[in-house]
Amino acid sequence: MDSTSWRSESGEPAPSKLSPVDDRLTADTALRRVRRGEYLLYTGDFHNAKQLVGAMARRLPHPPAARSPLEAFRAERRARQLEHDTLSRIVVALDREYRLEVKRAPDVAEACRQVWGKPEADRTLVSLKTLLGMLGAAEWRRKGLAVPGLEGKLHPHYGVYLPTRTDYVELLLSVTDVKGKQVFDVGTGTGVLSFILLQRGAAAVTATDCDSRAVACARENAERLRLSKRFQVLETDLLPPGKADLIVSNPPWIPEPPKNRVDRAVFDEDNRFLLGFLDGLAAHLNPGGQGLLLLSDLAVLLGLRSPEWLDEQLAQRGLVVKWKRSAPARHGKAKDKSDPLHAARSREITTLYGIVPGAPVAG
Repeated sequence: MDSTSWRSESGEPAPSKLSPVDDRLTADTALRRVRRGEYLLYTGDFHNAKQLVGAMARRLPHPPAARSPLEAFRAERRARQLEHDTLSRIVVALDREYRLEVKRAPDVAEACRQVWGKPEADRTLVSLKTLLGMLGAAEWRRKGLAVPGLEGKLHPHYGVYLPTRTDYVELLLSVTDVKGKQVFDVGTGTGVLSFILLQRGAAAVTATDCDSRAVACARENAERLRLSKRFQVLETDLLPPGKADLIVSNPPWIPEPPKNRVDRAVFDEDNRFLLGFLDGLAAHLNPGGQGLLLLSDLAVLLGLRSPEWLDEQLAQRGLVVKWKRSAPARHGKAKDKSDPLHAARSREITTLYGIVPGAPVAG
């Protein structure tokens, strides 16, 4: 009997039943069927399948007008979840060699191997929306990404945060005293912060990430940039063992639950990552060392944290902000007036905090 593998980034169970559909299916009919709970296996033309998914997305309701940034944020997340729940029910099949079982299909095998490794089954099922995201990521990985201050290109992997926002990277470039330093990079992602510090004279970097894709991505980029002799990356949560002169982190900045694996780079439920970083900082610093925390204030602008929250957390842990430097957001969404969160994103500020242990906390 042929084996079948179901792939999902959000942990949905495999469909119990798939209804074959082809190019005769209209977007309105597809929406009616998926809203009844059906999964539709597309067997027609690849380009028609893409157009179908796009037409379905355009028919989904827009978030209602909101009275506050927090209400707009909640509505936007619900809309994105509805979009995922709806569009992920358009499914395609791949054979044992990761060849798409539709007409005029592009070669997706390399993109699939990059994410999933060698085929484990005779047939693989995946939502078309997920597969399209993988194809886009494979193109970024192939051509690379230029990052301000980095000599050479960065090659991101699927599911690893893509550093197209450059404000936090440019803030790190303002740190001049890095030569000869031992560095920890907590939540490294692609490794971009590590590589900038190494190219500017840091002696060595130990990076960590809890996601295996990020670990593989950072390791490959270190090799491409010829920095692997001074760089090691560990698949572990938060700080590595030992001590360092500089401990840098750009943690997820929205204290809300992630809805899928990719979300974890942005969403930090109950501030678990950020508080874990602060909890371990002092014990992992060499004498005279400091933490470098890069953090957006979007959570404050959305009403998810109070303006005083970070100062209170630092004080509770006996940590002091020695200096800080800030930059306004310049990413595309900060300028997009049609974005439901434009009121907050247009005022977003990213700050680099230089943090050192201070006086012990009383009591």
